[in-house]
Order: sequence, then C-alpha cells, then structure tokens
Amino acid sequence: MPERGFLVINPRSGEGAGAEVAEEAKRRGIATHLLEPGDDVQALAREADADALGAGGGDGTLGAVAAVAIERGLPFFVVPVGTRNHFARDLGLDPDDPVSALDALEGTERPVDVGRAGDRLFLNNVSIGLYAGLVREREAHHHRRRGFLVALKALLRSLRHRPTHITIDGRPVRGRLFLASNNYYELKPFALGRRERLDEGRLHLYVAQGLVPLNWEASSGESFAIGSRSRKLRAAFDGEPGDLEPPLDLRIEPQALRVLLPPEPS
Repeated sequence: MPERGFLVINPRSGEGAGAEVAEEAKRRGIATHLLEPGDDVQALAREADADALGAGGGDGTLGAVAAVAIERGLPFFVVPVGTRNHFARDLGLDPDDPVSALDALEGTERPVDVGRAGDRLFLNNVSIGLYAGLVREREAHHHRRRGFLVALKALLRSLRHRPTHITIDGRPVRGRLFLASNNYYELKPFALGRRERLDEGRLHLYVAQGLVPLNWEASSGESFAIGSRSRKLRAAFDGEPGDLEPPLDLRIEPQALRVLLPPEPS
C-alpha cells in the first residue's frame, strides 16, 4: 500500500530546520528521507511508493522533485526550509513555520505553471549572463550565505565576464543579463520581487544591457526560441548553476504541477 506522502529534505539548507520537520513528518506517517551527499534526488522520488511527493530545501531541490511529480502524475507539496524560499513564499507558505506546511496533505490542490528550458524544469526562473556568473562564483567559493562583503566580491569577479550574444526568436540580442521567469516578477536591481500569480500561463523574458540592471527590455509569451554561436551558455536554474545547450526552446507548461497547500484558516 502506498505511503500517504514521501518527503525529501536537504538538512543543509536554510537555518537548519530540516531535522525538526523530518521528525514531525515521520510522526505524521509521512515517509521522509534526509538527503546526504551523493544522493540522487530524482531517483529517490521516482522509486518512492507514495500518493504525493514533497521536498524541503533550496528551490533547486524543489524543482528536481517537482519534475518527477509531473512525470508520475502525482501531487507535490513544499516545506519551506531553504535559504530564500522563493517558490514557497509565492505559494503563500510561511518560512517561519515550516512544520505547518505538512498540513498540505490534509489540504487542497492548486495547479500552477512551470517553465522549461529545453528538457529542464524551473519553478522560478532561468538566467544567462551576469546573475548566472554570480551564482557560479558563489558556488566556487562556497559562499551560499548572504553577506555584503561576500556578495560584493562575488559580483566584482562576475563582472569580468563579457556581454552575452544570443538570438531570441531569430533576433540577435546582446546583454549582460537575460532572465526568463515563470509568470510575472516585479524586478529590482539584482533582486526579484514576489509573483502575484503562478497560473498566468506566460513566460516573461527580461534583458538588461548595463553592468547594473536598472533598465530592462521586457517581453512575454508562451515560448521563446534561443540560439547562440556558443555550444554552451552558462546559466542558473532557480539559483543553481547549470548549462544551456542552444538551440533550445524556453516554454511555459500551464498548470502542469499539482501543488498541495494547507487548508485555509477557518
């Protein structure tokens, strides 16, 4: 008989609340796995005999499990124990009370959009250029915690990268930063605001030319064809480093992910 839920938690994410959540999840009869170095997150999710799949950790971990949930046609639930919890916050979950997110298995289902860059899923955004370089610098120097001096040094190193040249739907574009978001973001310099919707059914593509992204060229659509003379483009998927291999399509998959949310307060 399938478990009512299977939850993977990255105990190294956020402020260390993952172990407490794991204990409570087990008490509630939710099969739980604390990730260890070398674990294949997607293999664990594919092998789980459960009626729902859940994840707690950074948005990269969430995206990996969400992709398997879509693949298997299962609902997905989120526990906000990451550092920034962008996706969880946009779902309306409270990062200060991650245990309450386990109530989702007694709650309601809400379909939300996901983005795809080629075959790879993203919940929030995929970026090319300056921000992707900043993410790689952070990873290379093990600076995953926030701090002004750490961020400044990483930014200065990333600025050595030249502007990126790509084509968007066949049109040549040169820029320092390219960002494709799953639904509309309010953008600020080097920061993303909240998304009011996760079911708009549109990608939003933003291009910044300068070293400091104060002005953006913005467009939206259901898909964009990305090309480049480069064989690989350095990218960041939901804040995790990766590569894009052009040509490829960026596209939205409307309401593809069945998210479970805790019941509304009575």
